[in-house]
Amino acid sequence: MSTPLPLISLGRSDLRVTPICLGTMTFGQQVGEHAAHELLDQSLGRGINFIDTAEMYSVPARAETYGATERIIGNWFAQRPGAREKVVLATKVAGPSRGMPWVRGGSRNLLPDEIRQACDDSLARLKTDRIDLYQIHWPNRNVPTFGNLYFDPSQDRDFTTIHEQLEALAGLVKAGKVRYIGLSNESPWGVHEFVRLAEQHNLPRVATVQNPYALNSRALDNGLDESLYRLNVSMLAYSPLAFGALTGKYDEVGLNSDDKPGRLAIFDSMKAQRWGRPEALAAARLYNALARRHGLTPTQMALAFCYTSWRVASTIIGVTKPEQLDQNVDAWGTTLSTELLAEIDAIRWTHRDPAQ
Repeated sequence: MSTPLPLISLGRSDLRVTPICLGTMTFGQQVGEHAAHELLDQSLGRGINFIDTAEMYSVPARAETYGATERIIGNWFAQRPGAREKVVLATKVAGPSRGMPWVRGGSRNLLPDEIRQACDDSLARLKTDRIDLYQIHWPNRNVPTFGNLYFDPSQDRDFTTIHEQLEALAGLVKAGKVRYIGLSNESPWGVHEFVRLAEQHNLPRVATVQNPYALNSRALDNGLDESLYRLNVSMLAYSPLAFGALTGKYDEVGLNSDDKPGRLAIFDSMKAQRWGRPEALAAARLYNALARRHGLTPTQMALAFCYTSWRVASTIIGVTKPEQLDQNVDAWGTTLSTELLAEIDAIRWTHRDPAQ
């Protein structure tokens, strides 16, 4: 029996969530609707009250599955009377198109009217009258995200301003469609601007930032953590298992064998992404071996690293099978010794953040 999950406050909001959040981007692609509903039931039964999704899910993103995850969750709400009141529901509006012409016609900007329409569309798919936490999935400006390392000023152009984005979100809050707002894949500068403008113009203040955080992807530790701490904005950590690389499932078979143990191996489009980089997989193998030497499974150590970090309010887990969900929840309460944390930092000192 795992340690019971406490409730954590998000930022300055009155949202109280469990420190484990069920991520759902596999629903509608790797996980069918019936299996997804069973995972949602199981998650609720294990004490998780926090669900995260997005309008663009499922992943890998395809026109045929755009919005599928939200529809699956909405059908679950419709078939489970009372379930909606038991969960804090988070979803996201997609930022400028990243090779997805089926999202707002491939627009390279995110207009205020599009934010409002995207919210209405999500509400309809989710079969609910409100979204507890509405997040901008990635910045609506020129900024390096999703594995791109460097800011390039030459790529600057006109975008809907942060002030205009906040005003559109404020309208959704005023209408009762959204309770609180958040960001995702954001930089320290972006977080500060959103908070500064909100306070200057009496607009909704962001409660959360959802960014990657894993043993082989710790850019958060390079300054964003200080921003979030001083601004009282909560961190939601996604991909704590590095798309499965930190479970050990790829240690022996790699990504290109006939054995396809997970999404990095199943989907060719994901092999070229940050989590599938040779350097990221090499670092993951070192962390996995370290966990085993200390009598832990790689999954236990990787999740405990996030679960016990002062930086992280809630860790978003992604699962495709019931046993994975149980393993992830059972890892709650695992502690890492000072010596083990020092060994983790020693690996990072040499290999840095190859999945950043």
